[in-house]
Amino acid sequence: MTLRIRTIARLTGIREATLRAWERRYGFPRPNRSEHNNYRSYSREEVENIRRVAKLISEGLSVSEAIAQVKATPLQALPRDERFAERFWSAVMVLDADAARRVLDEAQASMEVEVYCNGLLLPLLREMGMRLDIAREHLASALIRQRLRTLLDADEPQGQGPRVVLACPARDHHEGGLLALGVHLKRRGWRVTMLGADTPAEALHSACTQLAPELVALSFVRSREPEEMTALLTEIMRACGSVQVVVGGVGAREHLKAIFSLGAQYAESADELIALWQLARGTLNRTRAPVNG
Repeated sequence: MTLRIRTIARLTGIREATLRAWERRYGFPRPNRSEHNNYRSYSREEVENIRRVAKLISEGLSVSEAIAQVKATPLQALPRDERFAERFWSAVMVLDADAARRVLDEAQASMEVEVYCNGLLLPLLREMGMRLDIAREHLASALIRQRLRTLLDADEPQGQGPRVVLACPARDHHEGGLLALGVHLKRRGWRVTMLGADTPAEALHSACTQLAPELVALSFVRSREPEEMTALLTEIMRACGSVQVVVGGVGAREHLKAIFSLGAQYAESADELIALWQLARGTLNRTRAPVNG
């Protein structure tokens, strides 16, 4: 499958005139030409090379430097994680879901589970908003979430570790990072209850009442105004009662003051979340320890 220059310009943000100028000046990209009407069409590999150039330019390289680097480092010569990522994007760009699944299958077979999550799936989730139009973003997101959900469901619970409830708050539908967190925690022996996307406060209250978890972890991706965030988090804290609440995600970073003032905590990773839980448990144990003498 090939794409026309108009589609490439829309997907990459690089104007048609700019692509033609690059072709004249640098011999890049190198589209195929239709025998009938001489229209430019771009192969899957050429499309991804254009994306790589655009990314390098956004990181500060000049056009000539970016093109020279991409020409000097073909896709096959990239580090393993980058190679899988570029092949995945290449398949998604032409809406080839089967090819994208094959890339994910191959990567999974060659990586440890946590490397697969942290080194490939999560970076893909973070990048897709910058790389893709809406149709392609939906395809890529669905494939990655499906893969993370399968990983989460495949792991058998190990022992009677702490219970954690995972959720995205109301009106937050991006659960990819939450699923990856669940995979990490489950592999460390935690008992994971996944409530998933768009979870209202009353559902959190019900889960806390029935399960009595040691911790509730929430992933905020959607951007919110300060007033909305404060009102939402106040409702969540009330719903969770005495259960420790830890929040994370790009939608929470700009609201740290409100998070801490309302009694919640903030973590960037599974390791940070576990450290916060261990710290709270240690403090609680010291509080409950009998006083001698």
